[in-house]
Amino acid sequence: MNSLKVSHGKIAHEVFNQPPPLTGLNLYLADTTLTEVVEREEAGWADGRLRELGRRLGTEEVQRWGFEANENEPVLHTHDRFGNRRDEVEFHPSWHNLMRTSVENGLHSLPWAEPRKGANVARAAMLLLTTQNEAGHTCPVSMTFAAVAALRAEPGLAAEWEPRILATNYDPRFRPVTEKSGALIGMGMTEKQGGSDVRANTTRAEQIGNSREYLISGHKWFCSAPMCDAFLILAQAPKGLSCFLLPRWTPAGERNAFHIQRLKQKMGNRSNASSEVEFAGAWASLVGEEGRGVHAIIEMVNCTRLDCAVGAAGLMRAAVVQAVHHARHRMAFGKPLIEQPLMQNVLADLIVESEAATLLALRLASSFDLKHSSEEQRRFARIATAISKYWLSKRALSHVGEALECLGGNGYVEESIMPRLYREAPLYSIWEGSGNVICLDVLRAFAKDPGTLDALVREIRLGARGVPRFEDFMEAVEGSLRKHARLMTEGRGSESEKEARRLTENAAVALQASLLLRYGPPAVAEAFCATRIGGDGGHTYGTLPAEPGFEQIVARVSANLPMSAGIEARREEWL
Repeated sequence: MNSLKVSHGKIAHEVFNQPPPLTGLNLYLADTTLTEVVEREEAGWADGRLRELGRRLGTEEVQRWGFEANENEPVLHTHDRFGNRRDEVEFHPSWHNLMRTSVENGLHSLPWAEPRKGANVARAAMLLLTTQNEAGHTCPVSMTFAAVAALRAEPGLAAEWEPRILATNYDPRFRPVTEKSGALIGMGMTEKQGGSDVRANTTRAEQIGNSREYLISGHKWFCSAPMCDAFLILAQAPKGLSCFLLPRWTPAGERNAFHIQRLKQKMGNRSNASSEVEFAGAWASLVGEEGRGVHAIIEMVNCTRLDCAVGAAGLMRAAVVQAVHHARHRMAFGKPLIEQPLMQNVLADLIVESEAATLLALRLASSFDLKHSSEEQRRFARIATAISKYWLSKRALSHVGEALECLGGNGYVEESIMPRLYREAPLYSIWEGSGNVICLDVLRAFAKDPGTLDALVREIRLGARGVPRFEDFMEAVEGSLRKHARLMTEGRGSESEKEARRLTENAAVALQASLLLRYGPPAVAEAFCATRIGGDGGHTYGTLPAEPGFEQIVARVSANLPMSAGIEARREEWL
């Protein structure tokens, strides 16, 4: 076919064999795995909300917000023109549009505002969808959601703050919370000398008389979302490390001594502001008991770890959808990429990983719904949070990278969403505990409460369906976990610490295999078990054995994506 045209005496080339923009897709209805989980986990009451959110997120307008919020990064104003402290962060209007959409849909509050069956699953489903469009703004949304868990241990503070936290009004104005219709909560835990070792914090808290009010002096190396209305922070009080709620405005209506030193220049998560801050006698209120700061804030940490797992699964889903869409519309070597056998292998492998991630993330969310119903579910939630957060965060990076390669050079340029997804992926491994911290937490859970291991094993065993390779793997994983749990209990944990990543990885893969055998399509479950636990696969994606039905697996995604009108006729013309 001649691709040259003569126009006004100039030679111009015609653009063809390029995929159209992926817009107008309902992200929820296109995800069969997600819709099935929502119904199975008794969250079907949220189906209407999810359908509307999925439709909205797939529009060109909301997609554009994501690009604009990342291309126009937050700007810090430390002082006004007269030299007075200002400490405000300015955001692009598209950031506010994204925040408003998430807050109005209750991503920051749903399980607290509507404590009903499946509420955490419904919220996790909304977060998984939202992350596919723009993940940066979900940081303050997640922290606000998680903060309620900590504040409810302090009834007075909860009564004061919850009405505005749970409100579905996005109010970005910088003024005292008593004058606002909605509030957001951030977090400041790590310091430059300690990082994950928060017990090395040097920030000090000085009690005001005999009250629960304190003055905080010190710094935070990473203070997330500094435009929030208040922050849960850790500081050293006379009785030890303690948790505090530190608002941007004092009860007297004055700006608190919360000074933003600079915004972090980050690899990804660019739409969101992360900062270094100093406290110069900032007013704060004690949360929980003095000296038990980690205990007070741990429920918040668990909630944000849940969101790390869900967010990672969301990035994986977004990446594989982009890869499949490209492969459906792109011709190479005489036929569409999606019909090329090796590309089918790669796409099928990516889909297998994505579906396993979605099932694990949503099962974790359901355990948050169920953990108050039984000790068994509480224990499972405790251990599954660490396992899922670690493994899905790790898998997201390689998964997004492989999906990007499916688009070739088109995926490497900023006009596509792929570079943004790729830069975002490492965050989930770092936020709320890096890999080593999380894996050591798994070991500590086994040692502190052996019942967590029993709950985990019973959940994995639910997948036993007469599949020898799974049952053999399950037995091996259980034996290894029990051995190292015993060593930890006996105080001989150094050997186990060396093995902590391997143990956590195997537990995660066993959980995913169990879930796929119970709920996944047979072709997906078979491919996962053959490669992830059976050893019949390589070290990269696209190394599934030839037996699985690649076309059937790829259709799990492709069948729900839009196809450009007239593309088949155009291909015939080109060929």
